Amino acid sequence: MRFAKLSSWILFLVSVNYSQFLFAISAAKPNVLIVLVDDAGYGDFGCHGHPFLKTPNIDRLHSESVRLTDFHVAPMCTPTRGQLLTGQDALRNAAASVTAGRAFLRPGIPTLPEKLAKEGWATGIFGKWHLGDSFPHRPMDKGFRTSVWMKGWGFTSAPEFSNTLFDGKCFRGNQQTRFPGYVTDFCFDEAMKWMSERSRDGEAFFCYLPLHAAHSPHVVPEKFSAPFAGEKAQKFFGMLSNIDENMGRLNDFLIKSNLHENTIVIFMTDNGGTAGVPVFNAGLRGHKTEYYDGGHRVPCFIRWPEGNLRPRDVSIPTHVQDLMPTLLEICGSDRKSLPDTGKPDGLSLVKLLRDDSPIEDRMLVIQYGASPPHPNDPKKWRSCVVWNQWRLVHGEELYETKSDRSQQLNVAGEYPEIVAKMRAHYEKWWAGIEPKLGDFVPISIGADQENPVELTSSDWQDVYADNSGHIRNAAGGPRGGPWNVVVERAGEYEIRLRRWPFDLDAPLDGNVTPPGKSLPIAEATIKIGTTEKRMKTTAGTVEAVFTINLPAGRTQLHAWFMDAKGNDLCGAYFTKAFRKP
Repeated sequence: MRFAKLSSWILFLVSVNYSQFLFAISAAKPNVLIVLVDDAGYGDFGCHGHPFLKTPNIDRLHSESVRLTDFHVAPMCTPTRGQLLTGQDALRNAAASVTAGRAFLRPGIPTLPEKLAKEGWATGIFGKWHLGDSFPHRPMDKGFRTSVWMKGWGFTSAPEFSNTLFDGKCFRGNQQTRFPGYVTDFCFDEAMKWMSERSRDGEAFFCYLPLHAAHSPHVVPEKFSAPFAGEKAQKFFGMLSNIDENMGRLNDFLIKSNLHENTIVIFMTDNGGTAGVPVFNAGLRGHKTEYYDGGHRVPCFIRWPEGNLRPRDVSIPTHVQDLMPTLLEICGSDRKSLPDTGKPDGLSLVKLLRDDSPIEDRMLVIQYGASPPHPNDPKKWRSCVVWNQWRLVHGEELYETKSDRSQQLNVAGEYPEIVAKMRAHYEKWWAGIEPKLGDFVPISIGADQENPVELTSSDWQDVYADNSGHIRNAAGGPRGGPWNVVVERAGEYEIRLRRWPFDLDAPLDGNVTPPGKSLPIAEATIKIGTTEKRMKTTAGTVEAVFTINLPAGRTQLHAWFMDAKGNDLCGAYFTKAFRKP
C-alpha cells in the first residue's frame, strides 16, 4: 500500500508541469523585478574585476545570484529591449535598431507585461522605454498598466532634445510632467513607491526598471564623480557608482518590505561596454555596436531566495530571449497559448537555474538592424553566431573563446567543419528572417488614443538622425526621410512642420542654445502618398502648417524645407499630425 501511494505521488509529480511544481513551493505568486543598466559592459563592475570602480551593492547581488556568465544581448539598446520583452530575435520582432524606422515591435507579438497582466500581475515601468514614442508603441500600449517613462533613447535624443537629467521632464502614461532631482534616483524612488503600494494591496508585480545611466550625456551629482577625478570617463564611472548606491537602497527596501524572499531580481545591461572599455573590458574584445563578445556579452544575475536558486556561475551560453519564456514558466503562464507570431526564439531556463539540468545543444544568432556606418538595413552575415565556446563573426571569422577569450586568433582555417555547421545554421535562420525585413512597422496618426501625434527624425526610414547633434547640424540629407504611418481615420488633418523642437518655439530660419546650423528656410514641402503640397514661409516664423484631407490606410509622410531658390535644405525634424474633429 505504501509503495502504491508513493508510486501515485511520483506519477503525480511527473504529470504536472515542472513550473507548477516550482510555483507550488512558493506561498504566493513571485514578484518580478528587472533592472536594466544602459551602456555598461561586462567589465564595468567590481565583481568582474574592475581595477578601481567599487560596486559593493551590485557585488552583493552577484554573490547571492545565479550568474549567467556567457549571457548575450544585442550590441545596441532597442534590439535588446525588444528581445527581452518578446523573447524573439530582433530581426523577427522588427525592433531591430535604435532609429531609421526600425525601433518598433511588430503588431500581434505578445509582450511579457501583457502576458503577466493577463495572469494577474500588476505591471509597471520606470525609466527608459525606447520601443516607440507614439501610439500604438508606447509602454502603456504594450502591457504596462503604470508607465513613468521618457522618450527616445534618452536625454538629448531627438524626442528629448532639450530635456535634462536634473529636474527634467517625464511622462506618466500619456501626460507630460516633471520629475524632481536626479533621474536615476527618481526612477528608483518611483519603482520602490509603486512596489510598496502593490505589496500593500496584496498584488504580485512585474517591475521593469530600465535606467538611462550610464548612457551619455554623462551627468551625475558631483559626490559620485569626484572620486574618479583624473579619469577620462570620470562622470561615466560616477553614474555607475550612483547606480550601485541605488541598488543598495533597493535591496534594503525589499528586505524591509518583506519582498526580498519572493521577488525574482534580474540585473543586466543592454549592450556591451562604452566609455569604460579603454580602462577595463574584462578581457573581452570589442564594444557596443560590434559583434565580438565585448559588444554583446554582458552581466546577468538572477536572484530568487524563495525559489531556492543556488548562487553559482552558469557558463552555458544563454541570451536575453531566454528570459521571457523562463519567467512565464515560473509564473505559471502557458507558453502554448502564445500565437504563432509570438512564439519565442529563446528557451526556458527554469531547470538550468534550479538544478543545472542541461538545455538542448543550440546555436544563437546575434544580429540587429542598423547603426553607423550602416544605418539603412540589416545585411546578411553582419552577425555573430554563438555555439558553446565558438563564435562565428561576420560569417568568416571563427574564435574559440575558452582558450582565446579576447578573440585574437581566427581559427576558421583549422576548423572548416565547425564553420560549415555554423554557416548552415545562420543560412536557415536568415531564410526565415529575410522576407519581412522590408516590412516597416508604422506609427498611427488620427487615432483616438493619441491625437495629435508628434513625429521626430528618430523614426525617419533608413536615415540616422536621432540626436540633438544631428539636428543642430542639419544631418540626414537635404530632404531627411519619410515616416511610415497608418492613417487610422479618414478626415481633415492639420500637419505642422518645424526645424526645431516644439517646446523651444525657435524660428525655422533661426537657432537655439547651444547654437546649431542656421538655414535660410523660405519654403516647406509635404508629401503624403501621392499628395504633395508646398508653401512659402516668412522670416521668423516657427512652423509651416498644412491642412490636408487624408484617406484611411497605410502610407508615408515626408516633409522637408527649402531655400528661396527651391533648393532642398533639410527634413522637417519635428512634425505634428492632428485629426480635426
